[in-house]
Amino acid sequence: MAERQISAGGVIFRRRDAEVDIAVISTKGGKVWGLPKGTAEKGENLARTAHREVREETGLEGHIIEKIGHIEYFFSFRDKDEIKRIFKIVYFFLMEYASGRVEDHDQEVDECRWVTIDEAVGLMRFKDEKEIIEKAKRMIRELESSEATGQRRP
Repeated sequence: MAERQISAGGVIFRRRDAEVDIAVISTKGGKVWGLPKGTAEKGENLARTAHREVREETGLEGHIIEKIGHIEYFFSFRDKDEIKRIFKIVYFFLMEYASGRVEDHDQEVDECRWVTIDEAVGLMRFKDEKEIIEKAKRMIRELESSEATGQRRP
């Protein structure tokens, strides 16, 4: 039977001229690019977990706009003489950059960098994270459209 883990993370973005950049992280010796995420600590809600994990893994502070969606997957690892199977659910939030520097990420991460949102899709190793970024891109476009017309989203 698989143990269940709940995690949260974020797509933190900034606007730069006509471009939208997001912060991505690399792990496993710089071989795997992904989105910042991590396991909830005791007493944390999903939004607080996402905010903390993004800050720790990217060095960036952001304002949560709304939930993007979630991904689910299984993974296994060896714990002593036993193979443990984990069912993981990761909730992602759209976050607008407020402050910080990507160089200030924690030791869990090999590198953090700003890339265009389109470049980020190509860097991701996993299909479900590519889909989260595509959804974030549509949400940012909707946000910009509502800002241009002076309408605020609920």
